[in-house]
Amino acid sequence: MQVALGAVYAWSVFRVPLTKQFGWSASEVTLTFTISIFVLGLAAFFGGLWQNRIGPRVVALTGGVLYGLGVFLASFSANKLWWLYLSYGLIGGIGLGLSYIIPVAVLVKWFPDRRGLITGIAVGGFGAGALITAPVATRLIQSVGVLDTFAYLGIAYLIVTVVASLFMQNPPEGWRPDGWTPTASQTSQRAGGDYTLGQALKTWQWYALWLLLFLNTFAGISIISQEVPIFEELLGVGAVVAASMVGVAAIGNAFGRVFWAWVSDLITRRATFFVMFALQVLLFWFLPSLTAVSLMTIVTFAVLMCYGGGFGTMPAFAADYFGSKNVGPIYGLMLTAWGTASAVGPLLIAHMRQTTGSYRGALHVIAGVMVVSALLPILVSRPKTGSPSRAVNVDSSSRSGSIGSKAA
Repeated sequence: MQVALGAVYAWSVFRVPLTKQFGWSASEVTLTFTISIFVLGLAAFFGGLWQNRIGPRVVALTGGVLYGLGVFLASFSANKLWWLYLSYGLIGGIGLGLSYIIPVAVLVKWFPDRRGLITGIAVGGFGAGALITAPVATRLIQSVGVLDTFAYLGIAYLIVTVVASLFMQNPPEGWRPDGWTPTASQTSQRAGGDYTLGQALKTWQWYALWLLLFLNTFAGISIISQEVPIFEELLGVGAVVAASMVGVAAIGNAFGRVFWAWVSDLITRRATFFVMFALQVLLFWFLPSLTAVSLMTIVTFAVLMCYGGGFGTMPAFAADYFGSKNVGPIYGLMLTAWGTASAVGPLLIAHMRQTTGSYRGALHVIAGVMVVSALLPILVSRPKTGSPSRAVNVDSSSRSGSIGSKAA
């Protein structure tokens, strides 16, 4: 499911064909992607709330249908930019958000012993989506045209997400792996009960986690939005070489989601975010000074590893601090940090490039932001006040096909 959803990251392959065929500007076409990601963050919140009421399967199915339908309807966008925004951007974005939150919310319940690793694997699929879709979409565009490509891909996404949705179900209440008990380290990092969304929003920790996700996403999305021009300016390479560097660096996005999430199970979520921020201080500071293609590719790969690592680690972080029962709406609302950073980061780096005439100053500013950001994971700690809810919901999974009987 996440691989199909992550195909949205391959949007850049549509930019040139759409601008050439319909005369739209690059910024007009790019706005479609911005709308989609921004709407994703909002829809994920409502998807998390909704799945608490009716179970994950219905929400995932609805999201899959809307996502596939939105991409398919984009095939009717000939000379109608507003239709592209409505179909791919709004309808597809709603489907993305509803579907994205479900595997995360379900898996943290099934794997309490490996929350970081399992959510990292899930969202790692999202990061890998573009690696699979980009070459497929490129070939389709060359053979059938850009609009028919939307139609074919929309049908494919619909089939994949709907079939995957049928497997989305919660474990029985209180379920845990046989023979597993939390370690002392895990217990010290986790909440004593399950917070509701309202209770979580009354703690400063929720806003601290939102800020952690925003800052990490801000840094990575700034690079993602400007990779090709950065490579061309700093290295003097052509578009073909720059594009190949982007492809290699993109692997870091997918790999980092799994790697850093796995690391967070070993050294805690706080330490993981500190290491990622500290590493990015060095990466962004020295990036403008690199002159070799190989070194620039490696450093960008590492930056995108950290970018993906935030998405791989944060769902488990939220489940640790607020419990797994309501992680859908709690983390779903937190994903608004993604949409906000996606709007702020690219605009800031593009503006600084325009005013200074170079990416060097902008990259150094991001390094400075990362210095300050590294202080936040040191300061954050699990909530110790309030009264998290320990009441058991009417098991929504029974209405969505949960297996097994209730655990004691």
